[in-house]
Amino acid sequence: QVQYVEFGGGLVQPGGSLRLSCAASGFTFSNFAMSWYRQAPGKERELVATIGPTGRSTTYAEFVKGRFTISRDNPNKMVFLQMNSLKAEDTAVYYCKIVSTRASLSAYWGQGTQVTVSS
Repeated sequence: QVQYVEFGGGLVQPGGSLRLSCAASGFTFSNFAMSWYRQAPGKERELVATIGPTGRSTTYAEFVKGRFTISRDNPNKMVFLQMNSLKAEDTAVYYCKIVSTRASLSAYWGQGTQVTVSS
């Protein structure tokens, strides 16, 4: 069964940094692209960043470009999100997820990790 454990969130001041980590299991990690999503209170979940299976390709939402960096460690089945220059509007629960059209793989979410940006 697909499982994700996200961690590394916390409370940080505006302009600060955090590094999120996600441990994935239940599928052949190195075969799939991975994404980070976030969901703020009262808002829809939104895509933040995606990284290809080898880590060579990355894409970012406009609202995090130049501030966030996605990376991965295939041998350890981990994906990371380095977040710099954090803003109050980055406050959300952050989730990692496989990029797949197969329902047997894409139906699962982890518990997420809370990021709060506040002075």
